Amino acid sequence: MPGKRTDVVVIGSGVIGASVALELARRGRQVTVVDKAGGAGHGSTSASSAVVRFNFSTAAGVATAWEAHFGWRSWAEHLGRDVGPLARYVRCGMAMLDVDVAPRSVYLPLFRNAGIPFEEWTSADLSERILGIDVGRYWPPKRIDDDEFWAETETTLGAVYTPDAGFVNDPQLAAQNLAAAARAHGAEFRFHTSVRGIERAHGRVTAVILADGSRIPCGVVVNAAGPWSTRINELASVGSDFTVGCRPLRQEVALVAAPAGFGADNRAGICVADMDLGIYLRGEAGGGLLVGGTEPECDPLQWVDDPDAVTAHPTTAVFEAQVTRAARRLPALEIPNRARGVAGVYDVADDWTPIYDRTELDGFYVAMGTSGNQFKNAPVVGKFLAAIIEQTENGVDHDERPVRFVGEHTGLAIDLSAFSRKRPRGTENSGTVLG
Repeated sequence: MPGKRTDVVVIGSGVIGASVALELARRGRQVTVVDKAGGAGHGSTSASSAVVRFNFSTAAGVATAWEAHFGWRSWAEHLGRDVGPLARYVRCGMAMLDVDVAPRSVYLPLFRNAGIPFEEWTSADLSERILGIDVGRYWPPKRIDDDEFWAETETTLGAVYTPDAGFVNDPQLAAQNLAAAARAHGAEFRFHTSVRGIERAHGRVTAVILADGSRIPCGVVVNAAGPWSTRINELASVGSDFTVGCRPLRQEVALVAAPAGFGADNRAGICVADMDLGIYLRGEAGGGLLVGGTEPECDPLQWVDDPDAVTAHPTTAVFEAQVTRAARRLPALEIPNRARGVAGVYDVADDWTPIYDRTELDGFYVAMGTSGNQFKNAPVVGKFLAAIIEQTENGVDHDERPVRFVGEHTGLAIDLSAFSRKRPRGTENSGTVLG
């Protein structure tokens, strides 16, 4: 059964898909967003810690995060429309603890080139700025049932502090804000709507086929389906020329009470990236503390075949591992007997760098491999895809002449070939969640 024709179908209404929809609708395209969930941001976005940091190992990664953070800091202006209650950016700063796998020498030159303010802290500075912190160097991360985990150390570490880092207080609301702004520009959102197929003719996408058998005729499709993105690619028979793959990964974030003094005056404390122990910490106003993992080699990764089959409840084993590591860094932290937190499924690229690109099927584009480190970049990712689509649909080969995106806030030029589906693997990025 034919449906109403649209210019673009965006598959997925997480923070990335909603951003893409907004930027395309702003440019006058008729946009239809479909999502199997019941609302914008109900998938991976809702499980995000929503940390905004600038510590990436490539120039493109650093420049993208720095450009994007201005969107968060001026969120109402970025949206450009009255969309009701807004997600809020909490500027609390981040301390990136020293770690051999991502030394300061890698990213500080990138900070300087981008104009990102930072402070270099010694272990004494770290002790003074984060009350009660253990400044011991314990690398590499170890399992908590390993006797070496509890071994004392005589070496210490410092940190690099970026005062402009922080987090978004409600990631799901952020996606809903973007969706509402896109609607104000004429975009249509269809929830509880699954995709069954991608129709093509003469090497070009022609329609999206829905689970009920109906079709949405269109000239462009953007796959922003998060952990379901590889399935959508298979429906479109694309991916044969990808040098980087993506897989769904189950992740957990623990929620505990922050130790006394971590956040003064009921404010959120400094975010801490602690790859030395394999965790990150993100405070919340009111005394909460989120504890997530950084995928240390000692922990098995929970790759999943079916994102729909993953339980959203935290497990005792992961909770205890993450919170015990946090208590090693913050000895005053109490470890609860009951696991509390959130679990979600991320769409992880082999090298932890997203793919923002065209594909071998004309009219079919991808914004995938984004989970784990790309929430922070949502304000600019929609602009990336809009630029790639505009150039490609006007006959310029993005593979041969990649878009050079210039940030409106920073003036930084970002070569979008860094996010190519055909990029060389492992040549620049860290191969970790840091990107």
